Amino acid sequence: MRQINFKAILKIVGLILIITSASFLFCIPVAVVYNEAIMPFILSSAVTLFPGLILYFLIRYSINEKVGTRDGYLSVTLAWVTLVLCGTLPYLFSGIITDFIRALFESTSGYTTTGASIIADVESVPRSILFWRSFTHWIGGIGIILLVIIVLPTLKIGGYNLFSLESSLKQKILPKTKSIAITFLMIYLAISAAEFIFLLIGGLGVFEGLCITFGTVATGGFSVRNTSLADFSPFLQYVVAIFMFLSASSYFLYFFLIKKEFRKIRENEELWFYIFFVTASVVFVTLTLYFGTSRDFGTSIRHSFFQVIAQITTTGFATTDYMAWPAIGWFFMFLLLFAGGSTGSSTGGIKMARHLIALKNMKFVFRRLQHPNAIFPIKLNNRIVPENINIMMLLFIFIFLVVFLAGALLMMITGIPVNEAAAASVSAMSNVGPGLGSAGNMGNYTSFNDAALVIMSFLMLIGRLEIFTILALFTRSFWNT
Repeated sequence: MRQINFKAILKIVGLILIITSASFLFCIPVAVVYNEAIMPFILSSAVTLFPGLILYFLIRYSINEKVGTRDGYLSVTLAWVTLVLCGTLPYLFSGIITDFIRALFESTSGYTTTGASIIADVESVPRSILFWRSFTHWIGGIGIILLVIIVLPTLKIGGYNLFSLESSLKQKILPKTKSIAITFLMIYLAISAAEFIFLLIGGLGVFEGLCITFGTVATGGFSVRNTSLADFSPFLQYVVAIFMFLSASSYFLYFFLIKKEFRKIRENEELWFYIFFVTASVVFVTLTLYFGTSRDFGTSIRHSFFQVIAQITTTGFATTDYMAWPAIGWFFMFLLLFAGGSTGSSTGGIKMARHLIALKNMKFVFRRLQHPNAIFPIKLNNRIVPENINIMMLLFIFIFLVVFLAGALLMMITGIPVNEAAAASVSAMSNVGPGLGSAGNMGNYTSFNDAALVIMSFLMLIGRLEIFTILALFTRSFWNT
């Protein structure tokens, strides 16, 4: 077996450190405008820049050279670990968060676009720190898009090689990695710019408009208000909800739209399942709120539309406290924590394609009971899903549920109540943010102990890197040379 190329891995880590060092500098203008301290960001930039330069320029290796599969797994994991560790620096240097574990939780939540927070009163936090907090969402969102579109299909992780089976994608994506990365980055920027403009039209200020845009497009969820988006006008709430929906749609569809390949969009079963799932959930929650609370029908639709999309797209913004809904309402929101948006987006969770494949397998089982000798291939987008990929996608769901249960049990051992532990586990795994109880969509994780926060941070990374990427590192075969 080929040995792990540590030179390539360390060079990539060096590049991540340099990029992170530059990202801190974007917060300095915000600090200057609001007359806040700039030293936390200067120190953070310096601390990450020098080791980054050393690793990148002193290691003689070209990162453009092909790396092995094991190198890819390790590089991806170390890159994200490096990001979240560096992300703690502004919190620690500013003194906003003095405990490393809690700073790590906030940073991990930001970069993994989870949106869970241990800060109870965000309105008392300096705006430059809030900007950094939301900016980590946006940076993480870019990283996730490139990860699920370029890196994971190459490593054949979690069924993502399903995308590379389509001839058009092989021709356009695999041979032109750099150009396709730029294309998807432009799509990401275009969606961000469009939402920002609509938020400004709706009366939101530049600072808050940027922060909310960062959280929406990256399907993150950090807000700069203690009440999340509850104080926003109905227009702004609908704008954010629509852009949450668009941001959780597969970026492959936007790619096909640019290429004018409309047939591929029409034939995309995941898109139609995503639309159906969101619509059915909105209808159910709307009826629950209308008949189970004192809301009028218009308010019921608006609250349902926003909260359902926020939950399914793993964004986690809030316009109303779903813990105050009838029991069936908040329990349904708990179930939606498992959903996830479209594959090929920045969302977390199990994702629509895997749910669809699971349903097709259930249909296959029932048909085989009626026709034992018949052959019924599993198809997605009019293409037969190979057996190995079908198994990988079902295995992903199984391992997701196992890790979720393990995480919930571990948090219960630390003293977290059963309902909060279960919700926190799946919320972290799905990168949603809100859970149940005191950690609901209008709450936070301030009351959680350090052990529970460490468990959640680990779950956030596992979920963000599609489970297999990290779990592979804990197998003996990975390290055997």
